[in-house]
Amino acid sequence: MSSMNRIFALDVFRGLAIFIMIVVDAPPANIYEILQHAQWEGLTIADLAFPAFVFAMGMSAAVSSSRKIITWKKILIRAGLLFLIGIFLNALTFTDIEHFRVFGILQRLALTYLLGMSIVKIFHDDRLILLAALMFLIISSAGFHLYSENPFDEMNNISGEVDLILPGVNHIYTPTHDPEGLYGTISSTSSMLLGFLAGKWRDKSFSLIIFGVIMLAMGVAWSYFDIIAKKIWTAPFVLVNVGGDAILFAMLLYAGKIFQPLAALGKNPLLMFVASNIAVIFLSCSGLWEEIFWRTRIEFIDVELNVLIFCLIWAALWTLAAEILDRLGIVIKL
Repeated sequence: MSSMNRIFALDVFRGLAIFIMIVVDAPPANIYEILQHAQWEGLTIADLAFPAFVFAMGMSAAVSSSRKIITWKKILIRAGLLFLIGIFLNALTFTDIEHFRVFGILQRLALTYLLGMSIVKIFHDDRLILLAALMFLIISSAGFHLYSENPFDEMNNISGEVDLILPGVNHIYTPTHDPEGLYGTISSTSSMLLGFLAGKWRDKSFSLIIFGVIMLAMGVAWSYFDIIAKKIWTAPFVLVNVGGDAILFAMLLYAGKIFQPLAALGKNPLLMFVASNIAVIFLSCSGLWEEIFWRTRIEFIDVELNVLIFCLIWAALWTLAAEILDRLGIVIKL
């Protein structure tokens, strides 16, 4: 497997994750439940995108580490910029500073990257990195069970309790918890570390498939003790996603040029994600987002299908923009 194929597959994988994130962030009205985040327990397509991007971040770190030394300075700068950009996105929608949301997707990425790369820098050995990833999952799971006899009660669990302490009830997404809060960063770091290890085998499709099957089996087995839930990023949620991501990446190693638009999207993932979110925020705040949808919808099909078509076209436009940037040789990285 050539180096070019490996990097192309990673770009396609990352681009697919961003494409789905753009789609699920854009609905101007009700969309099919499979494209909405699970209310609490379970998995939908929407629940697969963000952990896939975290997994890809780990794989990218493995690629970068094989080419050059990643310094502590670069790690701190990248994590800091990601966190600040996330704060900026939150600031676009807040109206009351006393209820300003502190965390979000980019903030979770920042903290996960910082903690994950710290583990990589300190331990070096892949066996110790794997052990750290598993220990984080055990610690996360144990915290839920030690906190309460009903560990995954939506209204009362350790993840929500941590959110109520830091950043506090006035600064989280819901009154009971924040889906990108601090406690979930423990297990999301495992997602990145397992992605980092998968990145070491990025040219070995068979090894990736075996790794993926093992992770899936572990996730299913663990789900008998813990629920699979994105909002609190449980251990089996991590393992099931990592398993599926590893298998999908192994398949994408043989991706043809038909996937080039997704590869272009994957070369500028942060720019496309942030820009698309800013556009939706401004259009929604002005009332234009919903108006554009209702004026352009197809009358003879149901609302959910109309919304899906609308969101797919929206994501396709950003994919086209990414393709134009790619042809111009413009790549914006942190």
